[in-house]
Amino acid sequence: MSALAAESGSPGNTDWDELVRVWEETDAPEGSKVEIIAGIVTVSPPPSEKHNDTAELLHELMYGARPPGCDWGVYQTLGLACPETGGFFMPDLCVVPRAALRRGTRVHAGEAELVVEVTSRSNANHDRIKKAHGYAVAGVPLYLLLDAWQSGRPTATLYGEPHNGTYRVLASVEYGEELTLPEPFKLVLDTGIFPLG
Repeated sequence: MSALAAESGSPGNTDWDELVRVWEETDAPEGSKVEIIAGIVTVSPPPSEKHNDTAELLHELMYGARPPGCDWGVYQTLGLACPETGGFFMPDLCVVPRAALRRGTRVHAGEAELVVEVTSRSNANHDRIKKAHGYAVAGVPLYLLLDAWQSGRPTATLYGEPHNGTYRVLASVEYGEELTLPEPFKLVLDTGIFPLG
């Protein structure tokens, strides 16, 4: 993983604008994930096959879990801006109102209804700590962390009720158990479908 640091700030802040410009101009190998985490432009290698399989399995389930009549899309690799924490994240999956993508501006993380991160061994702490903090600061109502690298056993943890940059754990289960997404979603997730590692 490579990195470049810059100061974070508000969306109109010159430092934030410069950081986003550096992110936009970062030349990375195809399939790599280029994000801004805590004011640092990071380049991660392409996710593993099991990582992609996990994201795709959940992606398929999320279409049926959206509330009837909503105009929410389910997206992989949609960039979500969180200038408050110097972050521009590309979650493995997010549910966002389609209108937010049609304005022609970057989508603020706080517009997401649900964000999902699938950990990779090399950067799991970004998902567990820095991104969780960024999503909570932005006010994302639900954050689902699928952590195959959790010490002990692979774990699915659902966070909610963001307050002062911190989430409350709503549910945490080992892979193989069921996890229920609360309203407005209608999904009882069998975590046993996800590959280990």
